[in-house]
Amino acid sequence: MSDHQKIVIYQVFTRLFGAKGRANIRFGTKVQNGCGRMADFSQRALASIRQLGATHIWYTGVIEHATCTDYSAFGIRPDHPAVVKGQAGSPYAIKDYYDIDPDLAVDVSRRMDEFENLVRRTHQTGLKVIIDFVPNHVARQYHSDVCPEGVRDLGADDDKSQFFASDNNFYYVPGQQFAPSFPLTDADGNSYVEIPARATGNDCFSQSPSLTDWYETVKLNYGINPSDGSRHFSPIPSTWKKMLHILSFWAAKGVDAFRCDMAEMVPCEFWGWAIPQVKAAYPDLLFIAEVYNPNEYRHYIYDGCFDYLYDKVGLYDTLRGVMGGAAASDITHAWQAVDDISDHMLNFLENHDEQRIASDFFAGHPDKGRPAFLVSALMRSNPVMLYFGQELGERGMEAEGFSGCDGRTTIFDYWTLDTISRWRHGGQFDEALLTPAERDLRQFYQRVLTLCHEEAAIREGQFFDVMYANVGSPLMNTHRQFAFLRKKDRELILVVANFDSQGAHSGVCIPRHAFDCLSLPVHPADRKATDLLTGAALDVRLEPDVPIQLTLPAQGGLVLKFEL
Repeated sequence: MSDHQKIVIYQVFTRLFGAKGRANIRFGTKVQNGCGRMADFSQRALASIRQLGATHIWYTGVIEHATCTDYSAFGIRPDHPAVVKGQAGSPYAIKDYYDIDPDLAVDVSRRMDEFENLVRRTHQTGLKVIIDFVPNHVARQYHSDVCPEGVRDLGADDDKSQFFASDNNFYYVPGQQFAPSFPLTDADGNSYVEIPARATGNDCFSQSPSLTDWYETVKLNYGINPSDGSRHFSPIPSTWKKMLHILSFWAAKGVDAFRCDMAEMVPCEFWGWAIPQVKAAYPDLLFIAEVYNPNEYRHYIYDGCFDYLYDKVGLYDTLRGVMGGAAASDITHAWQAVDDISDHMLNFLENHDEQRIASDFFAGHPDKGRPAFLVSALMRSNPVMLYFGQELGERGMEAEGFSGCDGRTTIFDYWTLDTISRWRHGGQFDEALLTPAERDLRQFYQRVLTLCHEEAAIREGQFFDVMYANVGSPLMNTHRQFAFLRKKDRELILVVANFDSQGAHSGVCIPRHAFDCLSLPVHPADRKATDLLTGAALDVRLEPDVPIQLTLPAQGGLVLKFEL
């Protein structure tokens, strides 16, 4: 096998993975609903995730964040519930950049030791570790209880009389009290008081954010004055230095990659300054950016030094549209827009921000995601990601608490996911409690991801989109079907995804230009082909501009490997 590896990321919401409560009370406390822990990621659990095809596991929500659960007995300052979303709190309202979330520990006093053990267990299973780095904003009551000696807390040295100062860590509304458009009291009538008010993480520079703003967070100041857009990067701002120290702190813990939350809300200049310094000490460390503006993609890759960016507004949005009835041929435009940087794009169909495929708000059934996953995982050699439960058809249709029923799995509350709980089966991970449909779906995902590793043409081969040669053909429904080739040495793979709810007979034409570009033998010949999804053998005539007759399953596809 080649040294080249296709990265497959399994994102897991750490708090929910091992949760085994049965109450599932809306807005339930940790005592009422229970909570998963880092210890739930046993060797068997991690081996099962590795067997699925993952190369990396993204432990979402491991750094300490604001919560309604009281850990003051362990020296952790309590948070006012008025500035916490949900009972458990948002993992993106970081309360202490240098600490592990106490919810996740068996022994809260040894929570960092438990994290370091988790990293070791993960590596022993052959997986690499990704954690979040949240650089744009912090919890409103940010305070580090365990920061290394000599580290000054964020905001500790700020001049609070200034809306903006280049060395301040926060933006202030001088003389004004924080007064959002909703009450700031707890159940006992105690008010949260903040004077002067600070800007929120979503760039609300007023003392009165709304309920839809990121009111529980405070925006970090990287040296940009919002009043006039001026940039003050010399001398290096205090926030830059503090963030670099935090990155280095976690890199030293053995993590393999950072998923950088809302990276485009932080100036690209910071990333271009910080990432090379971290990589100088940890050259194999990867940086993944949550960036949504296509006009900034190349800036954050080439100047910001990121390894990978979310392909959200391109491939994700396109595939979601196709699952909803848009033309499959639209996929061509999505890859063409990032063709020059395709190796840097991270494909996905679900994550903690997006609605579940099977939810009523998205596709309504997990099988509709099968053809989309064939495209997302097999079209290129770049990384692909799936969100825990996606492979089981998790629907996300419960009103767990703060976010209500919105087709997403909660990130704010204590909860147990029935699909994950049954897959875990008390730590056995034997699929015994899964339904036949869930087992079949999981086996489909595992088969596709296995191809990402076993097939050189998928791992690192050339890509050729054949749609242009089939648009308008009476033999192929290009509105519901998408076809492309992957080629490496003497291996040729044809992938045909069928987004239709009905099976179809299709004639897929491979143009002569593809034969030329991929150096395929042009003399007509009957070839042996194997569908890598089912193992079925076919005799196929491989000839330029002559349609290959295929029978496609509903909401699925074929992955045909030819003997050349």
